[in-house]
Amino acid sequence: MDRFAGMAVFVKVVEGSSFAAAARQLRMSPAMVSKHVQTIEERLGVRLLNRTTRRVSPTDVGQSYYERCLRILSELAEAERAAADSNTTPRGLLKISAPFTFGIAHVASAIAAYLAAHPDVSIALSLDDRFVDLLDEGFDLAIRIGQLPDSSLIARRLIGTQTVLCASPTYLQQHGAPHTPQDLTRHNCLVYASSASRGEWRFLDRHGTAETVQVSGRFTADNGDALRILALEGEGIVRVPIYIVDADLAAGRLVRVLADYEAAATPVSAVYPHSRFLSAKVRSFVDFLAAHLQKQPAEQPSALDASARRVPAELRIA
Repeated sequence: MDRFAGMAVFVKVVEGSSFAAAARQLRMSPAMVSKHVQTIEERLGVRLLNRTTRRVSPTDVGQSYYERCLRILSELAEAERAAADSNTTPRGLLKISAPFTFGIAHVASAIAAYLAAHPDVSIALSLDDRFVDLLDEGFDLAIRIGQLPDSSLIARRLIGTQTVLCASPTYLQQHGAPHTPQDLTRHNCLVYASSASRGEWRFLDRHGTAETVQVSGRFTADNGDALRILALEGEGIVRVPIYIVDADLAAGRLVRVLADYEAAATPVSAVYPHSRFLSAKVRSFVDFLAAHLQKQPAEQPSALDASARRVPAELRIA
């Protein structure tokens, strides 16, 4: 049996929690649906579904296989659609979610230029630092800052932005400056609450050696501007993308620390649901935004990106 057809049948069984429901959707017999799933299980040598008289549900292995099938089928559909509709004109409403600070600093200006170039598209931008549910809330795509948690969303990395550690001169006068990443364990660190790694800060020294430190402090926030304000008030050491604090660093209101150690670059990604064809409006905007960001001085890839070959694999940005 065709493997892609088998994957499509398996996905429908999981989503409908029923062989019969999948059979109705796919317009085939329940016996044929069962045969597709059985063929996959026999080929893999594992059980993918728990079966009862009322419903079926994926095993742990089955859930992982289901999520991978979604990605594969989505990419296959997108490849076919792109080949067939490569000249489709972007049109319609595009709903975008972006982090508050980054959205104002970079996404809004890209939108203005994009709208000027695509008169048949209108855009609704929502600025929110939380990870919105794209399907439930009806967004076509979202811009995400930082490492992405595992999910069934399709992600495209747009760029890596430099991450810096800094503190106010007042804080450093009172508490001293850290000289190694491990010194941060004795400092009040201002932690970004929405990060996938939360209080785990990663560094590379000048020799490319990786070091990870678990930091903590009395203040966490899900917004970079809030962390910046606390840093300016002398409350602790902050680790943020440089576009949040570049003006403060230039004015001396904040001072970089651990300059001999490079904080891991912060990836900027566009994510969109697997369950939809990637429309011309989404595809064209993601391409446009990627080109726009690469032209921004503050968003040029950091040295970490340039030296990816010497970075341990677990620290590379996918």
